[in-house]
Amino acid sequence: MTVHTLDLNFQNTPGVIASSVFDTGDGLAVVDTGPGSTLGALATGLGGLGASLADVRHVLLTHIHFDHAGAAGTVLDRVPQARAYVHERGAAHLSRPERLLASATQIYGEHMDTLWGPMQPIDPGRLTVLKGGEALTMGRVPVQVHYTPGHAVHHVSYHAGDALFLGDVGGIRLDVAQTPRAPTPPPDINLEAWRDSLSVLETLDARTLHLAHFGAYPNTPAHWAGLRATMTADAERVRAGLTAGLDSQAITTAFTEELMHDLSLEDPTLPARYDFACPPWMSVQGLLRYWARQAARGTA
Repeated sequence: MTVHTLDLNFQNTPGVIASSVFDTGDGLAVVDTGPGSTLGALATGLGGLGASLADVRHVLLTHIHFDHAGAAGTVLDRVPQARAYVHERGAAHLSRPERLLASATQIYGEHMDTLWGPMQPIDPGRLTVLKGGEALTMGRVPVQVHYTPGHAVHHVSYHAGDALFLGDVGGIRLDVAQTPRAPTPPPDINLEAWRDSLSVLETLDARTLHLAHFGAYPNTPAHWAGLRATMTADAERVRAGLTAGLDSQAITTAFTEELMHDLSLEDPTLPARYDFACPPWMSVQGLLRYWARQAARGTA
């Protein structure tokens, strides 16, 4: 099975958000459509393969965040034969995205449309709702679904042939030189669940890891070890700031400086691209929320 990585050129920046595409023998499968703002780039990428949106039959969503699922409703609206696959805890938001859009607009304000574009609702009858553990067949391709929370409670990963489609649970890795890092935006970061998900994923028989941010990498122990290490280091940076009594702005400033320094040592071009893939302030907000929950439980 051949998998193609399509660069969605998010905000005119290459190498930030990707969709993965493969032929099932029953039309194309697209793993994560990207946001509505990059639908044109998705269509162009399919055109480069000699195909079009009309050839899509299966839209596999790893989770419902805008940068992964924002264009899914528009794709299904344009392609009546296509259907989408999503975890049960995200399905209702795809059918009724108003709350998602309203909360995001509070964050992004006037930049909402430029960044993410429209998010059209999906008819519930065109959603295959997943729990994890399903063995699907798409054309001639068997696809195993794994429930992989940690980044989001509605996150799944897909295993097809020797390919593992990881969404965000496999980390952000924008270049082969970069150590994978965990994107930790609010609202439901759970590092214990994330580590449990990694323990499942790293045992699967797959040769290639496909990341939405960004691209395909060999499945090696170093990838998983690097992700575990940076996840812990980033979380501890935030906890150290809390312990020192710093406010959220001071924690964010220190976190950003340290993160960008680490990335620049691996490749001077990484900091600017990483800021598009996962703004550090969002990771800090997610980790602050995580540590607050841990403190409330008495486990911080």
